[in-house]
Amino acid sequence: MATFVDRVVLHVSAGDGGHGCTSVHREKFKPLGGPDGGNGGRGGDVTLLVDPNTTTLLDYHHSPHRKATSGRPGEGNNRSGADGDDMVLLVPDGTVVMTPHGEVLADLVGAGTSYVIAHGGHGGLGNAALASARRKAPGFALLGEPGDGGDVVLELKTVADVALVGFPSAGKSSLVAAISAARPKIADYPFTTLAPNLGVVEAGDVRFTVADVPGLIPGASQGKGLGLEFLRHVERCSAIVHVIDAATIEPGRDPLTDLDVIEAELAAYGGLEGRPRIVALNKVDVPDAQEIAAMVTDDLQARGLRVYPISAATRSGLRELSFGMAELVTKARAEAPAPEATRIVLRPRAVDDSGFTVTREDTPDGPRFVVTGGKPARWVRQTDFSNDEAVGYLADRLNRLGVEDALVKAGAQAGDEVVIGEGEQGVLFDWEPTLQAGAELLHGRRGTDLRLEGR
Repeated sequence: MATFVDRVVLHVSAGDGGHGCTSVHREKFKPLGGPDGGNGGRGGDVTLLVDPNTTTLLDYHHSPHRKATSGRPGEGNNRSGADGDDMVLLVPDGTVVMTPHGEVLADLVGAGTSYVIAHGGHGGLGNAALASARRKAPGFALLGEPGDGGDVVLELKTVADVALVGFPSAGKSSLVAAISAARPKIADYPFTTLAPNLGVVEAGDVRFTVADVPGLIPGASQGKGLGLEFLRHVERCSAIVHVIDAATIEPGRDPLTDLDVIEAELAAYGGLEGRPRIVALNKVDVPDAQEIAAMVTDDLQARGLRVYPISAATRSGLRELSFGMAELVTKARAEAPAPEATRIVLRPRAVDDSGFTVTREDTPDGPRFVVTGGKPARWVRQTDFSNDEAVGYLADRLNRLGVEDALVKAGAQAGDEVVIGEGEQGVLFDWEPTLQAGAELLHGRRGTDLRLEGR
């Protein structure tokens, strides 16, 4: 049974907004006391929050479907519906949020960092809020908007200062256990480590974290072994330590060859070329390993690498290695750019920006005009098309926004197809340019619009 998961596909749905209420106040001696329908409540958001006590995405592997609660509908007597509860999902530090196509939406680093991945829908206005001097008793209310929904990919990239890389059974887990309080699983067979282990190390006044990455083998960058699955955990580290088994007796294996193989896999993965490296020749407590370490030290130093002969079993050389890692971490922290102050960029809308666009599409059945824009699409979603007065109100709003004039300029004729909105959210109309503003001046029964009679 899996205990560590670092990549999941999450299916999220924010809460829908509650519908507005259509109501007329009635009491003794006041049979028609005016509209008193309340507004619908806002739908709940789905938010990701970095929690320092969360280390894996396992919960979302078992339960990938998450939905916030919807807002309650409004009620009579000017009672607004309750807002839906926000859903807060706790994720580990270093979680990257992406679309299914690989577009990065957010990189969540630091405890308390949050990101709203699905916004709840707005509640619809009740008829009390829609009343005006000319429309004293609206016979309709606005519908609540549906909440956002869709799939997002959560990918965990461990936040650590130093990454230990090397072949399986090179002694990485033993090294972490020896220099920190971490207690990873240690055994004498390959691929003992199935998930990254983090340990906190103190060297003098420097405190840093070390990540033990599962062992790499040739072809790891192409998916062999466990390498590709966990190489992402090396990306955030500021330094790399090659842990090399100096006592291996496998044919074709020696410290220089092991180093070349691991470097080739890191290069194939990409993005790690500029990280400083040091080499830890492990298991020098074995006599033959001590001789081999002495033989290859000059060659490694000739490559510009600092070499530390160590033994995780006897703790020999660990103090020197810890201070060597601390030196790299201190240098990386000093060279890291200072965090920029939060900037609020104000982009006022252009004077000639109407907030929507009209696009003509030629289809086999004739021209089609597509109206896109935040306001028109939202107004259409909030309209109850079973209520003629609500449809007339929508026509008035679109006309005041300038949609009618824009359709005329685009060449639309009576009977042409007009789509407001994009994709599956779009609503198709047969355009009738005679529907113009002025519903407030035409008196009829509540819930009707005289302009729509006899359609």
